Amino acid sequence: MIGRLLGLSLVAAIAMAMGVQPASAASCESLASTALTSGKITSSSIVAAGSFTPPGGMGFAMGRPGTPGPFKRLPAFCRVAATLTPTPDSDIKIEVWMPAQNWNGKLVGIGNGVWAGTIGYSAMAGPLAQGYATVATNTGHAGSGMDAGWAVDHREKLIDFGYRAIHEMTVNAKLLLAAYYGQKEKTALWFSCSTGGRQGLMEAYRYPEDYNGISAMAPANPMVGLMIGSLYTGYVAMQDPAHRLSRQNLMAVHKAFIAQCDQKDGLKDGIVADPQDCAFDPSVLQCKGQPGDDCLTATQLATVHDIYIGPRNPKTGAQIFSGFEPGSELQFGMLTMGTQPFPVATSYFRDLIFNNPKWDFKSYNYDKDLAASYRDDGSILDVPSDGLAKFFSEGGKLLLSHGWSDGLIPAPNTIAFYKAMTATMPPKEKDDSVRLFMIPGMGHCGGGDAPTVTNMLSVINDWVETGNAPNRVIATNSPRQKPESRLLCPYPQYGQYKGAGNPDDASSFTCKAQ
Repeated sequence: MIGRLLGLSLVAAIAMAMGVQPASAASCESLASTALTSGKITSSSIVAAGSFTPPGGMGFAMGRPGTPGPFKRLPAFCRVAATLTPTPDSDIKIEVWMPAQNWNGKLVGIGNGVWAGTIGYSAMAGPLAQGYATVATNTGHAGSGMDAGWAVDHREKLIDFGYRAIHEMTVNAKLLLAAYYGQKEKTALWFSCSTGGRQGLMEAYRYPEDYNGISAMAPANPMVGLMIGSLYTGYVAMQDPAHRLSRQNLMAVHKAFIAQCDQKDGLKDGIVADPQDCAFDPSVLQCKGQPGDDCLTATQLATVHDIYIGPRNPKTGAQIFSGFEPGSELQFGMLTMGTQPFPVATSYFRDLIFNNPKWDFKSYNYDKDLAASYRDDGSILDVPSDGLAKFFSEGGKLLLSHGWSDGLIPAPNTIAFYKAMTATMPPKEKDDSVRLFMIPGMGHCGGGDAPTVTNMLSVINDWVETGNAPNRVIATNSPRQKPESRLLCPYPQYGQYKGAGNPDDASSFTCKAQ
């Protein structure tokens, strides 16, 4: 009998090594009786290939509506939904999707956008189609990701959002994998952007054993600082009519930036490889006569300057949070137009900090109100740059990335986190454990005026599997665009044109130190 069991174990091990999934240890339907660490399973059933329809007919990826298209390509999978209740006030919805056949032995955790409130169905579809099991959560509440009102007088729900829900989701997903496949996962990977990027950093900080590799794009961390920065960006443009910037003003600034900085990477193609390698001066747009859309007044130029600089303490001059990089003008207009700053930030201060439905964003004092802004929530929402030592010491890999033209989360913020995190790391540990790739022309989590499509899941997977840290990443256009690729390099390097070769092909570029 012992020999037979050893033989079966050997067969399973060989099958896994070949990427072949052994037969399930349990039927999908029988998982409904699986005991979870906290909470219960609410449904468990097989979804036929290409038949999944998200609740309400829509999926959500990083807080944005998705389309049914990605689901048509999905294989058959076991879909498990559960509600986790680690505290009496918790109501954490999770879903675990497991390929019915050809599981690659790996789990991918999917994060959220802004204040969460939804499960990222369309973000789950990509990894599942590649053979991964995947898991996601609404972090403990349902509703719009733009509103933090759900956390008023519900500290446990804020803790669920801040860090507990992702950990509970991950632990219980691993239980379900073991029950369904009869074996534990060989690798667990995190793959997400924005709030999802912050969640990945939080996992590495608080629960370093949960994931072997983490891809965190444009992480919204420190979140409290980001809320202050978003509020400030809106304030400087909305404080009075003279400071307001029209869409045409922002387009003019962006055009001037491209004209001044485009050729710094050796190629005039409308793409600025490294904005920090070009000292852009928007004052070239100052109006000589009557103000217009194609020129800016001195007051408007001061607004642009303040947005680039970011919030500072008015008494000490100390930087509170990073400003936006030149090139992000077309997107940070989302924070500067209208009558109120970005609702994600105004809700944070109105509902959680001041608990005052009539609170006026112009009343915020960037000196006196700072302590209150951090006091109750900083330890729940923020990841310190020196907090990932255990994750790295246990072999964890961290892949950071950020679009230079991000107009919702400033790209320099991720660079600052990276620099602070690696400043005291031994060189070999740094080289083995962490990479940062900055993506020219890319906005928040994607899109922009350059090749911005990357496969960071494959990058972090290959790094964890082989131990070889990535020294190159290729960005491409989407299939509906002109075929074009661009070389991405580990920060502080950037891709520079070699001077010859097809300018639309990444092979014509080389990595250059800043």
